[in-house]
Amino acid sequence: MDKKYPSDMSDKEWEIIKDEFPRRKKTGGPRRYEIREVVNAVFYTSRGGCSWPMLPNDFPPWKSVYGYFREWKTSGLWQRIHEKLRQEVPEQAGRHQEPSAGIIDSQSVKPTEKGGPKAMMQAKK
Repeated sequence: MDKKYPSDMSDKEWEIIKDEFPRRKKTGGPRRYEIREVVNAVFYTSRGGCSWPMLPNDFPPWKSVYGYFREWKTSGLWQRIHEKLRQEVPEQAGRHQEPSAGIIDSQSVKPTEKGGPKAMMQAKK
């Protein structure tokens, strides 16, 4: 499958998560849209920051994509995929599943409103 957008999954990425998605129901007809294309559309909106109605026309209709997204979110599927990737990706790179260290970026930590040197000096009095 050719990637149309930078947010599209590679074949290797799809192989890791494809079995997590529910199979087609036996009572219904064939699926109208390939699940991989639906997932690519979800990733497109997420990575591109566009609203659902702004999905390009080469994806399935936005209402269908959003319906799948909402169903998968409610069922916990996205969380299960996240956990699977969190475990498998480090393993494939030859690292331990659980991180051995964490980083806190001091530039993103917000001080309190009453923080700073002035507040610290007052506290010592």
